[in-house]
Amino acid sequence: MASYQETVRFLFRLGNEVKSARMGLGRLELLLDRLGRPEVAFRSVHIAGTNGKGSTAAMIEAGLRAAGYRTGLYTSPHLVHITERIQVNGGEIAPQQFCAVFQRVSAAVEQLLAEGQLELHPTYFECLTAMAFCHFQEAGVEIAVLEVGLGGRLDATNVVRPEVAVITAIDFDHEAFLGNRAEWIAAEKAGILKRGVAAVFARQGPRAARALEARARELGILPVRAGEDWRAEDVHSCEGCYRFVAAGRQGRGIRAELSLAGEHQVGNALAAIATLDLLGVDAGAIECGLRKTRWPGRLERVGQGPLVLLDGAHNPAGARALAQYLRQHQAGRRIWLLYAALRDKAVEEVAGILFPCAHRVLLPALAQSRALTPRALKALVAHHHHNIEEGDSLAQSLALARARAAPADIIVVTGSLFLVGEAKEITADVEHRASPVVD
Repeated sequence: MASYQETVRFLFRLGNEVKSARMGLGRLELLLDRLGRPEVAFRSVHIAGTNGKGSTAAMIEAGLRAAGYRTGLYTSPHLVHITERIQVNGGEIAPQQFCAVFQRVSAAVEQLLAEGQLELHPTYFECLTAMAFCHFQEAGVEIAVLEVGLGGRLDATNVVRPEVAVITAIDFDHEAFLGNRAEWIAAEKAGILKRGVAAVFARQGPRAARALEARARELGILPVRAGEDWRAEDVHSCEGCYRFVAAGRQGRGIRAELSLAGEHQVGNALAAIATLDLLGVDAGAIECGLRKTRWPGRLERVGQGPLVLLDGAHNPAGARALAQYLRQHQAGRRIWLLYAALRDKAVEEVAGILFPCAHRVLLPALAQSRALTPRALKALVAHHHHNIEEGDSLAQSLALARARAAPADIIVVTGSLFLVGEAKEITADVEHRASPVVD
């Protein structure tokens, strides 16, 4: 059996889900047939949207686990290790299990290729999706929460028939694949809706809302609308984490104490609450799940004196949420902003939102083939801030910010989830080396 490192290298050589996107579900359907349709062995919740998919998925999974279900969670992308994408009962798949389930999927692929039933090898994301389904089946998962990778209609995860289809807030991202109009993007996300399957819609802009509602009518679905059918009342924050009462239909109320920071999480939580309610989860389990939800890399605190904040705000909607959090909850503190981005992202718009919040902007080099170099990035965004400095690496820029920042300042690492993942590795290593060894 191939080692974990060899397995990961093979999967990465298949190409990421954006560069190698070969649209259509036919390959995965053939593969799942050969594997014995593992995805029908468990119930599922399917989540699409532009922003908030991961946070909402994490809240739903935590609520289901609090209710006593054996849960699966499939998300993307990962921050540090690919095993983060496939979890059972809150724990990542172990490297040995990852290799074993890869061997099961790879053997089925090789059979189909040899028989001529597959002309092309399934993509990276298709393979991972099949691996997740097989692992959930083998682990005895009762219900899995599945996050769409890209779009919805043609995404590999759309082979499932879920108990509930959830669509979080829709905004602009991946326009090259999904279009540059809100209604086009919404139509792709609405591709996860299925006749006879319950649906939950987060609050949307008018164009996206019209597209979602039109598709729901075509399918005879009456969606639950988070923000209308479930409303947040008596909202207040405690150190950036929000508490409120979720008021539902027929007078049902949920006392929500969110563990994830930022006002935007209120909307995500309402979508999660509406979903858990449809699944018959009781109020106590929903409340417990919201308190215990963990979702790394989103307003995540990883250091003090100065505080280091990690947030994968890679598109305009994410940038607006981060800027709002900084204005509302960190006003008056100097912000050292470490920013890097991929070439296909809306860097001009994101920089225009985030850079005015910063005392100083550092542009570290990102070790990723699709990343803009610090020089190219600075040429695009220099007009948004008067104090921008290029860096050779994140480690160098982070060390520079820490050396110059006062204890009350904040260092914010953002712009790309690849950068956030690298920051998690660096800060974890620093904390490990700083911790005393206890015999």
